[in-house]
Amino acid sequence: MKANMKTAKSKKLIDNRTFISFVILIIALIVINFTDNDYIKRITSLCGIYVILGLSMQLINGFTGLFSLGHAGFMAIGAYTVAILTIAPEDKVMNFFMKPILPFLANVEWWFFPSLIMAGIIAGVFGFLIGAPVLRLTDDYLAIATLGFAEIIRVVFTNTQSLTNGALGLKAIPNNTNVLWSWAMAFITIGFMVFLMKGSYGKAFKAIREDEIAARSMGINLFRHKVMSFTFSAFLAGVAGGLMASLLGTIDPNMFRITLTFNILLIMVLGGLGNIKGTVISAIIVTAAMEVLRFLDESINLGFIQLEGIPGMRMVIFSMILMAVVIFRKDRLLKGN
Repeated sequence: MKANMKTAKSKKLIDNRTFISFVILIIALIVINFTDNDYIKRITSLCGIYVILGLSMQLINGFTGLFSLGHAGFMAIGAYTVAILTIAPEDKVMNFFMKPILPFLANVEWWFFPSLIMAGIIAGVFGFLIGAPVLRLTDDYLAIATLGFAEIIRVVFTNTQSLTNGALGLKAIPNNTNVLWSWAMAFITIGFMVFLMKGSYGKAFKAIREDEIAARSMGINLFRHKVMSFTFSAFLAGVAGGLMASLLGTIDPNMFRITLTFNILLIMVLGGLGNIKGTVISAIIVTAAMEVLRFLDESINLGFIQLEGIPGMRMVIFSMILMAVVIFRKDRLLKGN
């Protein structure tokens, strides 16, 4: 009896802390949104985008137990969809000077939100089409297949001059993404994930992660649930890609290399496999840390001595910190929901 009471009190305490943290985060976002520091706003917006990306990868890797490395491809689809739909017709002429854009897209100019939804839908459709044959594979084979898909998308976008402007990329993308947009979508994603995981589908995903044979014996359709998880994940990745394109204002195929997927994978693992709250915290910390450490790439004047900057030192130090965190806090990091 006492044990049950202690458990109930601890759960209530955790819920109170989560609610207080949520309120503090909202207040901080409102304050940042009304500041004049564009750099801080940009980093805060990136944090929101990476929260969406981390949670989208959690859905398929952390909750369903499928090892997918195709996120960069879905992001590319979402980013180019938003770019093509929102760029003004006169700017499209400027972008596509080597070869004209496809006629039916030349005069298209959508509002930002419908473009964002369409980016998610198209990425989700590709996720369904790719997932249907690929998700019959498991473990390393699935990782290789999804990695190959992401690379195929990048190569196709590099060579479709009339659709994506090829290797030149797209410029003059309207800068619609801001702190409110990115974090509004992040909060919607968090709510969706919490709602999904508490429902029957979420329980089915977790059952598949724990033991596919047992899940099948319980009447769970493995293939249908895997494809559903993959499609939802692709949709969220497409939305995040669209937000990033609108934030940066310019995109090209080289932005969506495998390194981008590894950054998202890093956020997911550090936050804890199957841990929604941990992923949100991890996305904020990792995104902010990569910017805070940027001074290491430049010359540092200590007064009595000046240290020459070494390009790439930021990532070296960042990697060392991550190694230390993983080694000494492994049990805490891998504690999921």
